[in-house]
Amino acid sequence: MRILITGRNGTVGGRLSRRLEQMGHEVTGWDRAKVPIDDYHAMEKFVSSISPDAVYHLAILSVPTGIPDEGWKVNYEWASELAWICRTAEIRFIFSSSVMVFSNRAQGPFTPDAIPDETGGYGYEKRMAEERVRYQYPGAVIARMGWQIGDAPGSNNMIDFLETRMREDGEIRASRLWFPACSFLADTVDVLAGLNRVSTGLYQIDSNRGWSFYEIAEALNRLHGGRWKIVPTDDFIYNQRMIDERTKIPPLSERLSGLREI
Repeated sequence: MRILITGRNGTVGGRLSRRLEQMGHEVTGWDRAKVPIDDYHAMEKFVSSISPDAVYHLAILSVPTGIPDEGWKVNYEWASELAWICRTAEIRFIFSSSVMVFSNRAQGPFTPDAIPDETGGYGYEKRMAEERVRYQYPGAVIARMGWQIGDAPGSNNMIDFLETRMREDGEIRASRLWFPACSFLADTVDVLAGLNRVSTGLYQIDSNRGWSFYEIAEALNRLHGGRWKIVPTDDFIYNQRMIDERTKIPPLSERLSGLREI
């Protein structure tokens, strides 16, 4: 297949590109410096020139440029326009969303039927984008993802967070009552790579079967040589987990042997 990816240089996009290329697909990235996201005709012309079989829309606002309402333009308007372009050209469209469409006031685990409720920030923009994508292209695929667990610091993933907290605070406070939606980046990418072949609809990608953030942080600490000081707390109570039996993603315990059996 010929596949176009927005956000190809991001945490997920780069790994997905390599995975798709390993599978034999031809992958092209979207260069925002050359193809503006606020010019519909330029976007339509670019997509037509690539003539992809599928478009993965993974881009987020990672480096703000100062444009007014830039988050809304990137997270909502770009998704809306791309969905319509793909619909009219009969191109499969896979839109990446986030568990952050659910606020901290909601309590999971969240099924695909759960109603998102976030009213501000990034989560709200993604929530509105989900609704818009469904309206623009009923045949689109929406993939909700949780916190990604990478291999090393330096990008937007859980390892980077743990390293930063340890460096800045001298310890990592981890709640035993927070159950985050999360998965290893490699496993997320494997699921995403298969979404260009599934039926339309919403899919949720989460490997947490019931482990707390404290348990996960401790297991990751053992995996990475015990270099972090993990301090258990009970100050954040939130079950953020997502459940979707259709996404066959391995549980965290397959990569973190120290986790208790569930």
